[in-house]
Amino acid sequence: MDCILDAEKDEKQVFESVTDDIEKALQYAQSLGATDAEIIYSMKRATIINFKTDIIETARCSTNTGYGVRAIINGAVGFSGTNVKSSLLDSVKNAVESAKVMDPDPYFKSLPEKADYKPIDGLFDEKIIRMTLEECIDKTMDMISSAKEVAGVEPTSGSFSRSISHLLVMNTNGVFAKKKGTGISGYIDVVAESNLGSESLATAYDYEVSRSKDIDFAKIGQNAGTLAKKSVKGAHIPTSKLPVIFHSFAFSDILENTFTLSIDADNVQKERSGLVGKLNQKIGSEDLSIIDDGTLPGGIGSGPFDDEGTPTQRTDVIQNGYLKSYLYDSYTAGKDNVKSTGNGYRNSYSSVPAVDISNLIVQFPQSDIVNETKHALYVHTVIGAHTANEISGDFSVEGRNAFIIENGEITMPVKSVMISGNIYDMLSKIDGAGLYARKVGNIVTP
Repeated sequence: MDCILDAEKDEKQVFESVTDDIEKALQYAQSLGATDAEIIYSMKRATIINFKTDIIETARCSTNTGYGVRAIINGAVGFSGTNVKSSLLDSVKNAVESAKVMDPDPYFKSLPEKADYKPIDGLFDEKIIRMTLEECIDKTMDMISSAKEVAGVEPTSGSFSRSISHLLVMNTNGVFAKKKGTGISGYIDVVAESNLGSESLATAYDYEVSRSKDIDFAKIGQNAGTLAKKSVKGAHIPTSKLPVIFHSFAFSDILENTFTLSIDADNVQKERSGLVGKLNQKIGSEDLSIIDDGTLPGGIGSGPFDDEGTPTQRTDVIQNGYLKSYLYDSYTAGKDNVKSTGNGYRNSYSSVPAVDISNLIVQFPQSDIVNETKHALYVHTVIGAHTANEISGDFSVEGRNAFIIENGEITMPVKSVMISGNIYDMLSKIDGAGLYARKVGNIVTP
């Protein structure tokens, strides 16, 4: 099976063969009574390999393509999608008919206007798409074998993926936006057992994702194995109030399930956010800044435009502790009479756009915080962040791969610990950040 992805062929198919069809479909939407219309075309080719223990279970190549249609009639919005090219006009008709039976939305202003798009570096790597299936399998085996090299460690599951994606956005306001990107990732779960038997089992995981072919897959397995090995024979600790240092995995998980939801303008407008009415108020440490940057070179969430065709930008969300901006797509921006921040994204061609982060970057003066800490808890990962209250910011999570820090050294592993807190209280009390910032998906944090 040949899984080499043909970028030149894909690009020709996206940007030449479907453009005429979309132009005709937009004209058809207007002839049916749509005052505005938008059509996206999405194509993604991927190679995905899954394994259980040290055995590869599946290795497959897939292609996912489709059209998404939005039709607007005096503020009423209809949507339809299809993965069949010959059904595009039918989808247009369905979207228009849907708009006709919807109530007009007084807050809907317009679709994005025609714009110029600046290229973003580091989003496409030819070396990824030229990988053979055999090379993809080799990278997967690198994770497995390096984990097994750690004494007492066995892999339990994991995956490898590489992909190329294309997106074309066109609308009746003159938007013609096209972009392409590559991605590659590796993930592994492992278990370690000491000579005390199953009661001293410890698990751990590690993963990396990148736009370029620069991931050391052996290191992923080694990191997971080493962490699991260090976590065996974990002790229980008494209930106490003490400083916590979060690894990038743990902190990004908490941020994603609390703070990122609270800066979504749709949640703010519906009063489902703890940051309603807090613009220009101090909500964090004066040394803390958080930026959403869709133009970050090599960023997982980067691109010249969002999924509506609005140019991406750098948005200061928190600046020196003060809340400066929410994140907007075109609809929520129109509702607040502001400019979209370029944060309208879709789960797929078959969904409508909604507000989401591009690349959320946490900035704080960095230092060797472990070495500077006398007594604290170090937490690598958390479980249960999805249960956090997005309005109050309260969370209660289980800390995994946790350790006690004593006099600047990571010492005794902690078997399992519950950590309770509040994201806004947490942001205001941050007093240190490590020397190394890591990309955890599209959150970049020390």
